Amino acid sequence: MNSLECVRSKIIDWVELERVGYRARFFNKKIVFTNGCFDILHRGHIEYLYQAADMGDLLIVGLNSDASVRRIKGPDRPVQDEETRALLLASLSCVTHVVLFDEDTPLKLIQLVQPDILVKGGDYADLEKIVGYDIVKQRGGEVVALPFVEGHSTTQLLQKIQQL
Repeated sequence: MNSLECVRSKIIDWVELERVGYRARFFNKKIVFTNGCFDILHRGHIEYLYQAADMGDLLIVGLNSDASVRRIKGPDRPVQDEETRALLLASLSCVTHVVLFDEDTPLKLIQLVQPDILVKGGDYADLEKIVGYDIVKQRGGEVVALPFVEGHSTTQLLQKIQQL
């Protein structure tokens, strides 16, 4: 298997995700889950993902599909299609697997993967409002909000590009 095939193999479907979860739990591996649009990958995303990965043994990233991003962010988004966004995320050594979801929230995905740790960005002051909080806490897991890296956001990056 060449390097690019190795990266692509990290992009999995929901059936494979369920298998990954079973294997991880069987071997007492700690599953960390996060999700997002990751439209234009930037330094803030990279630092966030590596911090999340350091909390466990596997980092599963739920990636909003193109249709989901359009519903959430508007008709001009995403800038990059889901295949590109998934490949960029999968190319990071800290990411174990990437899985797409079409829903507006990752609730069904969280129910399926049953992570030990659910991680979101620092804009969640009230952890209980994070989608999947109840599911993770009922299983004795943790819900964590990591602080944003100042000055690094997709919105800021898009605004900067538009000013050129």
